[in-house]
Amino acid sequence: MNSRELPPRQEAELRRKQEQGQLQVRAAAEFRSLVQQAGLAKAYAATDVVVAADAGFTDQASLLLSLGPTDPPIRLRAGQLAGVQGLAGCGSGELVLPIGGGLGDAPGGAELLAALLQGRALPFDASGEATALHPRRELHTELGLEQIGTGRLLLHRAISENGVVALSQAEGPCPSPYGTLLGPAANALYSCGGAGSIGLTMPGLSLLGPGSPVLVGGALGWVVGAGSGHQPGCRRQASGHARTPGASAAVSVDLHDMRPEWVRPCFFEGHGSALLVAIAAPVPLINGTVARQAAAGPEALEAPVLDLSVPRRVKPSLGAATYAELLSGTITVRGRPVACAPSHSPRLAAAAAAALAEALRSGAFPLRLPLVPLSARPSLLPIEA
Repeated sequence: MNSRELPPRQEAELRRKQEQGQLQVRAAAEFRSLVQQAGLAKAYAATDVVVAADAGFTDQASLLLSLGPTDPPIRLRAGQLAGVQGLAGCGSGELVLPIGGGLGDAPGGAELLAALLQGRALPFDASGEATALHPRRELHTELGLEQIGTGRLLLHRAISENGVVALSQAEGPCPSPYGTLLGPAANALYSCGGAGSIGLTMPGLSLLGPGSPVLVGGALGWVVGAGSGHQPGCRRQASGHARTPGASAAVSVDLHDMRPEWVRPCFFEGHGSALLVAIAAPVPLINGTVARQAAAGPEALEAPVLDLSVPRRVKPSLGAATYAELLSGTITVRGRPVACAPSHSPRLAAAAAAALAEALRSGAFPLRLPLVPLSARPSLLPIEA
């Protein structure tokens, strides 16, 4: 029986099985192992949902804080939280803080998020625009999570198809958003987990759309739409898997529900602050095509190798590497071996997948298919100037 002959499943059937405690959930690696042992048809019959997960670095994120009124009231026009400059003026008490930044001695938003989740209070200094109803001009206080009425983390590129293998052909160290690259071609860093990642378990992010639930930093988060750098029309293999970074999704999550053990701030020399955050998503096996794509192993998936030492929009391509090669710790670039390492956390991703699998089995996590898919319009539109 090929994948097209496998009987389709309806969303109502899957939700009924979840309500009855009969939902069959497996991590992506467990499902691939079952396919190899018993074949696709038997693995499909024994699995309703595959869980995929990522734990990568990002600086494409914002903290959205909604602060309550003061007495006398203030209309925020500028604000700093622990020295990180925020954007005010979106409302009387709204503040937007970037996760990235933090070059030099200044902290970045990633460090602020970690401190808030650990229960620390941070100094907050703001100025206001005096009006008849908002006469206060300055505010100096401390803010912890308990003083923040509403706080959300918006990950502009939370989930994406595939990643890149970064190296530098220049002499000496080369700063990058994946870590320091040593040149010429002394090491390589790869940003995607490959088989088992959300984007390579679910090509095209086909089962995600606005309102789709995902586990973000240990909390229930929601897809808000296509993410930064969304490229649904990227080059693909015959199986549908992306050969390069493809579709992406933006995700929002309540700060008050997040857990500090799933979120790690970091700092890349010469690049600035970033956030390591664990994200897991359910992949309902609604038909044989979805099951076949979820069963693809690391030897069948590949990522582009790029030279990041060139400060241009289009980086020189040095070919491609399979994820089996990347997992071995050595790839071959133009006939020479190059040591490689992950610029993500496989351990944290596996832990997030296990947590989501348990929540799905117990019914603690909602299972739903998207009402509408992610936009087919690409968002990676270069500005020619």
